Amino acid sequence: MIELRELKSDDREWLVRYLNNEQLVRYLASRIPQPYRFEDASWWVEVGSKEGAFVRAISFNGAFCGVIGVYTKEAEYAHVAELGYWVAQEYWNQGIASKAVADFTKLVFATTGIQRIYAVVSAPNKASIQVMHKAGYSLEGILKQAVQKQGQFYDEHLFAKIRSEQSEK
Repeated sequence: MIELRELKSDDREWLVRYLNNEQLVRYLASRIPQPYRFEDASWWVEVGSKEGAFVRAISFNGAFCGVIGVYTKEAEYAHVAELGYWVAQEYWNQGIASKAVADFTKLVFATTGIQRIYAVVSAPNKASIQVMHKAGYSLEGILKQAVQKQGQFYDEHLFAKIRSEQSEK
């Protein structure tokens, strides 16, 4: 069973363990420190996950296995949020990410004033592209050569879901 819950201090050790996995972080934002230390996890649980964000831990059968969140914008974009998530490698290919994204999207629309959630996914990240489709997000476009990671440029796939689309499903 997948549960979305508040982050807690016990999650810090798992954050350090999982976020030091090269396979996991290769498509995540480069603002995530590498190597990822206990101090980074403490800051994230206590401060970072609460600043301009709505974040939940993902647990599977009671075990912490990832994080999902939306990160809010300001001024005329205050009704928009960017989605980010990850699931630990040992939990891949079990439908956890797709279910977490779908459930989290419903939660965000039910409990916040956010009208639009979007996510950008690097083209080589085929698994996350599939997650976005399974969770009911629409591909709005492909941003050519939009991101550079480790010396390579990648296209980014822009997905979004609008609050009114959520109520139609």
